Amino acid sequence: MVAKKFVYINDTFVEEAQASILVSDLSIHRGYGIFDFFKTINGKPIFLQDHLERFYHSAASMHLKVIQTPIELENILTEMRERNQIPDSGIKITLTGGYSSDGYTLPESPNLIITQNPLHLSLDFNPAGISVVTYPYQRQLSEMKTLDYSMAIWLQPYIKESNSDDVLYHNNGSVKEVPRANFFIVTKDDEVVTAKTNVLSGVIRKNIFKLENTGLKITERDFTLDELRNAKEAFITSTTKHISPVLKVDGKSVGDGKAGKTSAHLSSQLLERVRQEL
Repeated sequence: MVAKKFVYINDTFVEEAQASILVSDLSIHRGYGIFDFFKTINGKPIFLQDHLERFYHSAASMHLKVIQTPIELENILTEMRERNQIPDSGIKITLTGGYSSDGYTLPESPNLIITQNPLHLSLDFNPAGISVVTYPYQRQLSEMKTLDYSMAIWLQPYIKESNSDDVLYHNNGSVKEVPRANFFIVTKDDEVVTAKTNVLSGVIRKNIFKLENTGLKITERDFTLDELRNAKEAFITSTTKHISPVLKVDGKSVGDGKAGKTSAHLSSQLLERVRQEL
């Protein structure tokens, strides 16, 4: 017998098969809304406070009111984990634009939807890495975690044709981000750099800056495609991938084309920080 799985909508838990929202929601008409996503390991949420802080920031920036206080929302998330009993999971908190009478006007009340699904991740550093292809694009409302991933989805055939795993956005020669991850380079002077402006502040990115005694200079500043081409290492960071080395950009090797020592070192230190959450 398959166990029932629950989702949360607005003020109640319902069985997943019974969960629904009306077609008048702005998320359906205009793709308007925000979300955040965190993982649990052995039933423990990882970096939950960082995710909640970003969720409330995104909501306020998008003029969406969260009725629940952070403590109330945290209690709802605890109950969800207790109901579903999925130790290793991904939990997505979505705040839609809400029901709009004309499909355009922003209503007073958004819809809060929380879902949980199994998520089995390896926390170990994977030297196999990924390859990316660059594309000129600047995400709108880039400092908020919105529902709009239209460009990333539209580019999937382009990524496949380029024999790449993902796309790296740049704007006027300034490197930005991967659709679902932040992007870092390691310069020949061993400076670790990630873009500062017009990017989403990722939770793993945030926790890399919190690492102590790395022996590295970790900098938040904008950098160019030329700097990327001359970098000795590159890597991405995200909730699901932690740190994943980028071995090729536009079909050309980054550095020697192998996972670097700096990426592996930071991955090891980040793992220790994750273990503190367990």
